[in-house]
Amino acid sequence: MNIHQTSVHTFDNDAVVLDVREPAEWNAGHAPNAIHIPLGLLPSSMDALPSTEGGALPVICRSGVRSAQAVAYLAARGVDAVNVAGGMQAWEEAGKAMASENGQHPVVI
Repeated sequence: MNIHQTSVHTFDNDAVVLDVREPAEWNAGHAPNAIHIPLGLLPSSMDALPSTEGGALPVICRSGVRSAQAVAYLAARGVDAVNVAGGMQAWEEAGKAMASENGQHPVVI
């Protein structure tokens, strides 16, 4: 299956993205308007996905590997999704806005 990818530069800082990383990664730093559903919980959390009426749902992880798996899973279930190439590492390197859940300066771990 061919996984569709896009660059972090495609999105504004306030874009809604699906973050499939683990809780510790999420807590350390994430896109401000991201929806957090760890990859392992995706099958049981399909009803929590944000609307994709405006186009494909961007999916992000740390580097792009887990998000590619999530995009393949979603595509097989009829959800229009796209992998964010380079993941949160690329997001941070691009200087995009980030938030944290732990009260610390947001970082990608």
